[in-house]
Amino acid sequence: MTDESPQPRPDRPTNAVRLGNGAWCMPDDLRWSFARSGGPGGQNVNKVSTKAELRIALSSLRRFGPDDRARLETTAGRFLTASGEILVTADETRSQADNREICLSRLKSIVTAATTRPKVRKKTKPSRGAKERRLKDKRVSSEKKQRRNWKPGD
Repeated sequence: MTDESPQPRPDRPTNAVRLGNGAWCMPDDLRWSFARSGGPGGQNVNKVSTKAELRIALSSLRRFGPDDRARLETTAGRFLTASGEILVTADETRSQADNREICLSRLKSIVTAATTRPKVRKKTKPSRGAKERRLKDKRVSSEKKQRRNWKPGD
């Protein structure tokens, strides 16, 4: 039986938070805050601070290239603050721990989307058969419309 635990990498500490596609950060870089969430929930809403807010500075993201950073600035959109932080909130559940997990998963999906390079579009030309089919369809359509014309004396 072999040990299935992942091997520690020399460039990433063992307690690092993996964010996807090689990007990571230290747990101390994640700044959590909690507040009372709105909406239904009875007295639980009025008493317990279950809404989770996660902030992380862009400079805290490790193994994150300049291209990834530029993509993140465009894809993060509403999650990016003016001070250069990513702000993620969650208040869907009545559990603070669940809302923390939701925030972390949202952050991971944002970072993964930014680190995934878009596919480069390769220009292609339509095949000869495709051109011929298109012209044939145009001809058929044109003839159909020509037959609709009724001229007096015909």
